[in-house]
Amino acid sequence: MKVTLLGVGGSAGLPQIGGPGGFGDWGKTDPAEPRNRRTRSSIVIESTENKRILVDTSPDLRLQLIACGIGRIDALVYTHAHADHIAGLDEIRILNRLLGAPLPAYTDTCTWGELYQRFDYAFRPFSGGFFYRPVLVPHTVEPGNIVEIQGLPARFINQDHGTMRSLGLRVENLAYCTDVVRLDETALEALENLDVLVIDCFTPGPIHPTHANLATVLGWVERLRPRRTVLTHLGPDMDYQHLRATLPAGVEPGYDGMVIEA
Repeated sequence: MKVTLLGVGGSAGLPQIGGPGGFGDWGKTDPAEPRNRRTRSSIVIESTENKRILVDTSPDLRLQLIACGIGRIDALVYTHAHADHIAGLDEIRILNRLLGAPLPAYTDTCTWGELYQRFDYAFRPFSGGFFYRPVLVPHTVEPGNIVEIQGLPARFINQDHGTMRSLGLRVENLAYCTDVVRLDETALEALENLDVLVIDCFTPGPIHPTHANLATVLGWVERLRPRRTVLTHLGPDMDYQHLRATLPAGVEPGYDGMVIEA
């Protein structure tokens, strides 16, 4: 498998709106480091048969796919219904055209309910012809399910996102766990024996109500001992070079466009 991190930023991206003269607020990160420029969190998983699974449709999806040279998507997974993970859904219209078909999509009952309410037009019956709107074919999954998606066995993991639940995703020996603040024992057991763990890590210190901080993530790493851990959903206090210099061996910050072979 190949995994491309389309974006590794928090819900506001980086730089955030504001800052000196309105040209961007970089928080505690160095604006001269290009890997501190972050779009909203999303990934593409590509199988050895060149089938591609997109996880979440961020508001930055069009530019992300172009920047990473990804011109076709075969299936879609949603982790949850927060705006930074679904607001790019309209870009699916062009992906429908490139695929020449409605796009199969997978998420849980709660997330489908939110998507039906906000994007009802994406679920109307498709009678063929030109894709003038996004067209999704919904498949409902629940935590604990193992579902074959484009030839890959995808295991869905129940995650605590503070104010709601989110879905983690394990495909073979790689797991993607964004937007999580706590993992219960069942979730941790599902993440054992990993080669690669891509994990939410929003802040270096203070406890956050909806996202894991660095101490929490390092505790999970100590428990799970994946071969490689890559941090995503990084907040404005998470400077790339500082993290590179201070993280323990086997743990590293992600960046937009990063490619992971698994």
